[in-house]
Amino acid sequence: MDGREFRFAMGNFSTGVTVITTEVDGEVSGMTANAFMSLSMDPELVVISVDEKAQMMEKIKESGKYAVNILSAKQQDLSMNFAGQNKLDKDIPFERLSGVPVIEGCLAQVSCEVTGSHVEGDHTLFIGRVNDVHLEENEPLIFFKGKYRSLSPIEEMVRS
Repeated sequence: MDGREFRFAMGNFSTGVTVITTEVDGEVSGMTANAFMSLSMDPELVVISVDEKAQMMEKIKESGKYAVNILSAKQQDLSMNFAGQNKLDKDIPFERLSGVPVIEGCLAQVSCEVTGSHVEGDHTLFIGRVNDVHLEENEPLIFFKGKYRSLSPIEEMVRS
C-alpha cells in the first residue's frame, strides 16, 4: 500500500465539512477540516485533528479554545477559502459564541475549551469541552471522493 492508495481509500468515507476557528491577540484564524467527531455526551466533548505543519496548530495551543463551524451546502466558498484554495474577495463576518469567533450561517457552531491533546503520526488530536452550541436549519455541505456534494434524502433518490 502506498500513501496515495490510502488517501483514495479514506476519500470513500463521506464527511461533513467544518471550519475550525480560534483567536490569538485579536487575530481570528481558521482552517477547513473534515477530521472532526463527537467524543462524549457526558461530559460533552469533541475532537479535531490538526496537521503538525498547519499554522492552526500553534494558534490553538496558544488560545486554548476553538470553535467548530459545521458548514451548510451554501458555504462551499468558505470551505475553499479556509483551505487556501480560493480567497474570498469579501471580509468574513465573525460572530461570538462563548467568546470564540464563529462563522455566521453555519448549520452548527460549537464553542470549545481545549482539555487535552494527543500527538499521533503527523497530526495532533485536540479534545475540546463544549461550552456552547448554536444551531440553524439548512442542508449540509458534504465531501466525498475529493469533491463537494449535497445531501438528498434516499426516498427522493429512489423516485428519480
